[in-house]
Amino acid sequence: MLSARKLKRGASNLLAGRAFVHHLHPLTHLELGTAFRLKDALRWGTLPRLYHLSNNEEKAEFLSAYAFTYLKEEIATEQIVRKLAPFRNFLEIAAQTNGQIVNFSKIADDVGVDIKTVQSYFSILEDTLAGFLLPAYHRSVRKSQRSHPKFYFFDTGVKRSLEGTLRQDILPRTYAFGRAFEHFLILEIFRLNDYYRGDCRLSFLRTKDGLEIDLVLDRPGRPTAFIEIKSSDCVTERDLSSLNRFLNDTLAGEGFCLSLDLHEKKIGHVSCFPWTQGLKALGFSPR
Repeated sequence: MLSARKLKRGASNLLAGRAFVHHLHPLTHLELGTAFRLKDALRWGTLPRLYHLSNNEEKAEFLSAYAFTYLKEEIATEQIVRKLAPFRNFLEIAAQTNGQIVNFSKIADDVGVDIKTVQSYFSILEDTLAGFLLPAYHRSVRKSQRSHPKFYFFDTGVKRSLEGTLRQDILPRTYAFGRAFEHFLILEIFRLNDYYRGDCRLSFLRTKDGLEIDLVLDRPGRPTAFIEIKSSDCVTERDLSSLNRFLNDTLAGEGFCLSLDLHEKKIGHVSCFPWTQGLKALGFSPR
């Protein structure tokens, strides 16, 4: 695995105006085409090497080795942190809380370090392209930056490897399946936004009364998209009551629901799509 930090250092001497930044993400569903299987993507992720492996045991071993290589090569060899043991514990907790609002204080207590160290650990993950912080939505960027973010690892399989759940299956209609589906779709949007130069700003929304919307896209020249992600194969009015209430009260933008439901429908202010069609409706499709 190449070091992201080494690559950045290697490019640091390029003259301004002559450098272009391109990120190579794990494979998207569009790149995989007919080889794409949602359940496999949720359980194992979409790193290219996985598609050359013949069985689940090999996939589990590869992902475990990948996580170990990250610790050994990227963190230990580069001497990014002074003590590797607390960082290793942090990685497991960060994986377990993937997609949740980051509680820096609680993570610091669990790891046994101070809050500033935990914040530096998350910076390391972003700097090494192991994941990204999803900020809280606010029309004011300054106010958004003062709120606690969520964190998402760059791949569903790597996340499961770090939390030690690789050998557990992910069954439909379970909490784990729903969380993995949400993680996967947010990653797809993150990757496709980058590849297609969508220039959308990604965030999530949580209001003072506890209403939470999975993803908000600030789209240049288009209304803000407020997106709910549901792993249900039959989306109902009840599933979207919070989003509809928010849109009705604020008239702030367009509402979308991406799910496993095979039928397009309109529920209140929300346009509901099968997730692949929803990505196209949001503008993330080949031109």
